[in-house]
Amino acid sequence: MVNEKSVDRALSSCQAEADISQSQRTLERSSPFAAASPFAAEDRQMRQLLQGLSVARPAKFWTDLTFTAITGWGAFAFAVALRLGSIAMLAASAVTVFALYRGLCFVHEISHQTSRSLPRFETAWNVLFGYPLLIPSTAYAGVHQSHHSLSTYGTVEDPEYMPFARSRAMTIVFALQSFLIPIALVFRYLVLSPVGLIWPRFQTWLVVHASSLTMNIAYRRDPTDHLMRKVRIQSLYMLVIWAAAALAATRGYLPGRAFLLWFAVSSVASFVNTLRTLGAHAYESSGERLGREGQLLDSIDTPGNFLTELWAPVGLRYHALHHCFPGIPYHNLPAAWRLLAKSMPAGATYRTCESSSLAHSLVCLVSRRRRLARPENCDRTSRALFS
Repeated sequence: MVNEKSVDRALSSCQAEADISQSQRTLERSSPFAAASPFAAEDRQMRQLLQGLSVARPAKFWTDLTFTAITGWGAFAFAVALRLGSIAMLAASAVTVFALYRGLCFVHEISHQTSRSLPRFETAWNVLFGYPLLIPSTAYAGVHQSHHSLSTYGTVEDPEYMPFARSRAMTIVFALQSFLIPIALVFRYLVLSPVGLIWPRFQTWLVVHASSLTMNIAYRRDPTDHLMRKVRIQSLYMLVIWAAAALAATRGYLPGRAFLLWFAVSSVASFVNTLRTLGAHAYESSGERLGREGQLLDSIDTPGNFLTELWAPVGLRYHALHHCFPGIPYHNLPAAWRLLAKSMPAGATYRTCESSSLAHSLVCLVSRRRRLARPENCDRTSRALFS
């Protein structure tokens, strides 16, 4: 017989599982409706089914990260060297976009793992992706956990949530502004960082207001001593790397168009990530706290096919499953999804959180149709727009 306590012990091995901690589950059980909820039984069944899948495999992480970095930066070098506008150059650029985007998405895993389960992985990720792409790990790790917390998810304190289901204009503007994010990153880390390094009060302001990769601009960060020190160190590393790149360009060792390609690749990757983010939730929360079931129902799985891995890599296509079990590492999510799809009844809550495609989810969001209430209408619209 499966021991439920062993499941909890396995899930608590990851840092993110603290956000769905025993105290939060106790809070849910204190509700007078908790005992009668069918989801409570489903939740226990899912925990039993997924026992043992929360253990990260460092070899898998390191191999994947290394291969992704070689592919992405190798394609980038080819794109810079090839004739501008040629088919080969465009093909190399496309590979660069999706490879470097995949590499960046590993920061999501870093935010859910600990240095004990993946020693030195965060440092390697910063060197390979974070610093050259101006998205250091401090911009996401330590912020993303609030997006999973039962006390903040979907509220004004959630850094990664906006009520997009209520405003088509907000959704469209958010998608379009993503092309400008590389400019904001250059200004933040290459222009403002030097000022912050010599002006402590301004550095504190930067950490509180401008050191988090969020969609909620009202989000404010707690400037702890540890965070201040880490942001300062990472800012210095980025300045050194980018100063070296600028020096190489002035000496003729690095073509100037490498910076233009960096901006183009970063902009497209940012747009792809924004579309993925918009397709990850229904964004129907009105700002109140949601329980574990409510958070699950507002999240979306898009299993798709091998092409789905391009725009939702590193397990991100199983977003509803991830919100239910954030401690499961990305390499175990496909097996976890198959297990639940096979074992859970068709009417189970989790089985209702699946979308047929990104287009389906986006059309439902923009048309302000409830994803779960009228999926057939969204399917017809998405086929008409994207076929």
